[in-house]
Amino acid sequence: MLARTQNITFEGAAGAIDCVLDLPMSSPRGWALVLHPHPLHGGARENKIVTTIARACVQEGLAALRPNFRGVGASAGEFDAAVGETADMELLVQQFSQAYPDLSAGKWVLAGFSFGTSVAAQLYSQLAEHSQKVPDALLLFGSAVERFRFRDVAVPADTFLVHGEADEVVPLAESMEFARAHGLPMVVVPEASHFFHGKLIALKQLLQLRLAAV
Repeated sequence: MLARTQNITFEGAAGAIDCVLDLPMSSPRGWALVLHPHPLHGGARENKIVTTIARACVQEGLAALRPNFRGVGASAGEFDAAVGETADMELLVQQFSQAYPDLSAGKWVLAGFSFGTSVAAQLYSQLAEHSQKVPDALLLFGSAVERFRFRDVAVPADTFLVHGEADEVVPLAESMEFARAHGLPMVVVPEASHFFHGKLIALKQLLQLRLAAV
């Protein structure tokens, strides 16, 4: 249950980044950055997978920040195939740390769905490369990292990778290839489609188990 959701705007390389911050009832123990699917195919922060991830984070005591990427909602700019979006998210992390030092000092979870996984994985890599604080957990759902990869990617060994067996957008074999390349285990949800239709409860339960360990 949410105590409140508030709107907040950060500044990316292309202008305003329109966000909402979901806050738990009790004092948060950290925060989560949750990244949405492809902007040109209806992806936005209200996506059901994104809101499911955010709710699970809130229930596990994390404030959940859900930005809209470039050109979505009130966010400025145009779709930039993960390049500009990743740069925007790096700026957002810096600004969030300044605006919410208490949250930033706690645990940090970085999560992405579909297109959002590519931004998340490359953001993690850039933060590590720039000697900045990296997330305590990286969560990738319906991974499409390679489809929008513009740089080398290095992800942690405990990356939480979840994929639907019957994913019609990003075939399971494609995500398995990414997992194999990075030595990652992967959770496969039987009969689940890309959008995990009818499987959101199972997805949330899997996520809560992972978040409890953060």
